[in-house]
Amino acid sequence: MKKYVYAIICFLLVCVCLNGCKKSSTAGDQPVVISLTYANFPPASTFPCVQMERWKTEVEKRTHGKVAVKTFSGGTLLDAKDMMDGVIAGQADIGCLCMAYQPGRFAVTNALALPFGIKDAKTGSKMLWNLYNKFNPSEFEQVKVLTMFTTAPSNIMSRKAVRTLADIKGMSLRASGGAGEILQAWGSNMVGMPMSATPEALQKGIVHGLFSSLEVMKDFSYAELCKYVTMTDTSIYPFAVVMNKQKFDSLPDDVKKVFDDLAAEQMQWTGEYMDNHIAEAIEFSKQQHQVEFIELTDEQKAEWNKLLEPIIEKWIEDNKAKIPAEQIVSDLKNMMEQPE
Repeated sequence: MKKYVYAIICFLLVCVCLNGCKKSSTAGDQPVVISLTYANFPPASTFPCVQMERWKTEVEKRTHGKVAVKTFSGGTLLDAKDMMDGVIAGQADIGCLCMAYQPGRFAVTNALALPFGIKDAKTGSKMLWNLYNKFNPSEFEQVKVLTMFTTAPSNIMSRKAVRTLADIKGMSLRASGGAGEILQAWGSNMVGMPMSATPEALQKGIVHGLFSSLEVMKDFSYAELCKYVTMTDTSIYPFAVVMNKQKFDSLPDDVKKVFDDLAAEQMQWTGEYMDNHIAEAIEFSKQQHQVEFIELTDEQKAEWNKLLEPIIEKWIEDNKAKIPAEQIVSDLKNMMEQPE
């Protein structure tokens, strides 16, 4: 009897072990999901965050679920000025930054913010990507650059019409980065403040308008407050998506390839999305809020642009000791003349 009981116990133990091994083997067959965090600073509805969600979707699809990306918009993980250092420190695996917020740190890529008259975001994004790949600026050596793109050109959105240079003199306009030099050249004043604080400042008369790309007319509802837009098509703002270098190096080769293959594609997609969104915002402003869009004559454009030429000359002088500033400006001008 004891032998019979012992045999049953042994049989049950063998079954338990086999079952455990089977479960372990099955679990081992499951792919390990690589979880990544992606920080962004503007609200979720804005174009830097729209491109972020598109990148996330494409990565998860192309890696067949091997990579899962958790996105954080609105500065909930890192704010705009802490983005680069936060990614380097590993507070976020990936971050989207606007280089214009730190002009001294990102001298090479901020050349795109100079008043060259770049016509749209698609052109600007391609120029930025080519500039980065040619000069490989040292300010990005601590991170892996996943893609780059730009805004569309900046224009004047105001509560009163700006039809001539005389109209803009003395006006206070919300802007950021190198736009201050442009506005100063035209006789206006730059007021730096978050985009989210600008509607209240407009209503209180602290600022008379803003100088930015036109998607904000719809995204931030400025069409309700600014009934005039003067088309200057001046400066653009460069953006980069960067990844913690150690985290990127730890990825499997097939995942790295997906990221690399997406870089130029994401740049082009974002530029095209931005330009299409600008067209929507203009139509929205005209149809829903009867905003007047003021076009400068060729003579006026020449007059306004002439005042901006010293800005480029000063940038070359200020930067030529540390970077090939003259070559950068020459290359960017040549890129503008090249056919698409």
